[in-house]
Amino acid sequence: MKIFGVEFAPLNIPLQRRLQTLAVFQHILSFLFLGFGCLFLCIYLLLFTHYYHFPLACLVWYLYDRKTSARGGRRNEWVRRWKLWEYFRDYFPMKLVKTADLDPKRNYILGIHPHGIFSCSAFLNFSTEATGWSKKFPGTTPHLLVLAGHFKFPIYRDYFMLSGVAEVTKDSMDYLLSQEEGGRCLGVVVGGAVEALEAHPGKYNLCISKKKGFIKMALIHGAPLVPVFSFGETDLYDQVNNPDGSLLKNLQMFLTKRFGFSPPIFYGRGVFNYTFGIMPYRHPVTTVVGKPIEVEKKSKPSQEDIDDLHKKYVAALIDLFEKHKIECGVDESQHLNFVD
Repeated sequence: MKIFGVEFAPLNIPLQRRLQTLAVFQHILSFLFLGFGCLFLCIYLLLFTHYYHFPLACLVWYLYDRKTSARGGRRNEWVRRWKLWEYFRDYFPMKLVKTADLDPKRNYILGIHPHGIFSCSAFLNFSTEATGWSKKFPGTTPHLLVLAGHFKFPIYRDYFMLSGVAEVTKDSMDYLLSQEEGGRCLGVVVGGAVEALEAHPGKYNLCISKKKGFIKMALIHGAPLVPVFSFGETDLYDQVNNPDGSLLKNLQMFLTKRFGFSPPIFYGRGVFNYTFGIMPYRHPVTTVVGKPIEVEKKSKPSQEDIDDLHKKYVAALIDLFEKHKIECGVDESQHLNFVD
């Protein structure tokens, strides 16, 4: 049914689909508003109520616990296996494809591509068990590494860490890659915030030409690199056209460099309509985990070492994309495009 050009969802939608929509809706709302919401709540309680002891307790807890996010977080397997995440998976749906074994006695760095708007597949694959990570890669412990700013917000930081996320900082990666028992799989969304501005349906623009920090960490620890590509991630939202050189793109790049996170002007569908909203489209997403690239350990890698391994990694990523693109619904004429 359309009203003023807006196509509304019918009332007789099956309950299963309603639950799928609810699962994704809560995740998007949490990502966008829960952190700042918790922060503003604490400020309000501190300044305008008699419950000032609660935000003060949160501050004391943060000062005591602030390093946990750089020590692998505080994962909880019960939370990672919530039924909620299965509804989240089935909304699109999403699936995880394995192409090679990962040795549980070794630590790995997995480069995740592309970023998309919200990196929905990265969260679902690494921070939940909905796509069956532990069954496909037994004995390993996945960690999705995200911006350290996520862990500055009271309450939200503790909720977020239950999924096993950790900081994407040198200190955090050093700690996880130094674990002698092995099996640590560090998921790094290589393109970062800048790449979110390149997320347009049907396009495969990656910002990795200058992203070499994860390469250096792999060399220092001798950790194999694993390319990962999520086909369909950039099809979950539309984004206002922002070509290079445009006023909008220049402003977005300025804000990204200034504040560390990008402000893409995106839109998808709504909760009760199919025309406009903050919900992602129901588009299949297939995440393919490639084969490990062996890395020779070098405590002090030279720039040449870093550049050589980076080229090898990019070649493996291109190969992974080309081998699996047709079966994942990508036209044969489409190729990866690397932008600065």
